[in-house]
Amino acid sequence: MKLYSRGQMIRSTIFGAVIAAVFVTVLAIRFNYHHNDEKSQAIAAEEVVSEDNIISEENENTEDLIQVANTSSVSALTYSQEEQQNINVYSQCNEAVVNINTQIVAYDWFLEPYVQDGGSGSGSIIDKRGYILTNVHVIQGASKIYVSLFDGTQYEAEVIGQDLDSDLAVIKFNPPSGITLKTITFGDSANLKVGQRVIAIGNPFGLERTMTTGIVSGLGRPIQNSNNRIIRNMVQTDAAINPGNSGGPLLDTSGRMIGINTMIKSSSGSSAGVGFAVPSETAIRVVADLIKYGKVQRGKIDASFVQNSQRIARYAGLDIATGVLVSQVSRGGKAEAAGLKGGTEAAYYGSRRDIIYIGGDVITKIDNIAISSLADYYSALENKRAGDVVSVVVRRNKKDVVLLVTLVES
Repeated sequence: MKLYSRGQMIRSTIFGAVIAAVFVTVLAIRFNYHHNDEKSQAIAAEEVVSEDNIISEENENTEDLIQVANTSSVSALTYSQEEQQNINVYSQCNEAVVNINTQIVAYDWFLEPYVQDGGSGSGSIIDKRGYILTNVHVIQGASKIYVSLFDGTQYEAEVIGQDLDSDLAVIKFNPPSGITLKTITFGDSANLKVGQRVIAIGNPFGLERTMTTGIVSGLGRPIQNSNNRIIRNMVQTDAAINPGNSGGPLLDTSGRMIGINTMIKSSSGSSAGVGFAVPSETAIRVVADLIKYGKVQRGKIDASFVQNSQRIARYAGLDIATGVLVSQVSRGGKAEAAGLKGGTEAAYYGSRRDIIYIGGDVITKIDNIAISSLADYYSALENKRAGDVVSVVVRRNKKDVVLLVTLVES
């Protein structure tokens, strides 16, 4: 049996304790390492799951947004019936509306002529050969007329005919070969109803092919235009009409032209909700004559007339100061045969260079239309033809006399 000394026993015990402590420490370190590793993996796994959830939520939110966007797109493409009609009319007609610009000849202080910009307005292409319907006052006094189409191309146009009594004119340009023009067809203005929806397309303030909407707010309006002619049966509308709209079309909801926008009633010169259009019923008749003859073949009374006034009435001893004074009647004409009497006494008129004859009849009615001015006279005969017989009421010797007068060619 091997014996150890006390010193050896102490050293062996200490050595064993150290070894045991080292062994325990190593085991503890290894245990903590594995534990922490598993915990890290668990946390990482939770984070992955969390990220997956976030991504999933983001995808769901994205899908919701896409669905909302798709719903918005569908809503944007869904129009009311009225909106769809407006869109259809504009698509159908806007390319047939032209912008008209003119040049006029002016004179400087030395009476030397020079060219400057004139007025501007709108027009409607009514024939694929290049015929355009507009107002007289849009092209009046122009030395050159230019029409601009929807694509920006510009052409010089010529006057085919114009009619002061209706303020309508037809101009024409020559479209290049291979180009098919879009046109606007005429509608029926005779059957319009107050409250019916209408659409105007024109170039207000130079803003090309602007569309406005409104209703027919009145019918049969007699309105005096800038040429001192009274146009009867004008269509009143609250569709916004401004400077530059003149000559453009007033359309029904089928895209047919039921009027030609002509004027506004406004104290400011801009739209005040009261615009007027020459009815298509008048335009159809006028356009046919302008294209065929260059003027309207309208009937007239073969006599010369003077606007009655207070001054003339006092001088001639008349009991009325309105109406149209018959100055002279054509000898051997239809009016003379009907019994119309002209004046017998010569008198200076106006600037004392014009001579009129007083003492004759004063026309007060034509076909039950009151005649108080020359504008009324022209208006009453606007739709009459040569050969038509009209009932004429005249004031003669302070009594009313009715005559049946056959009209002659104007």
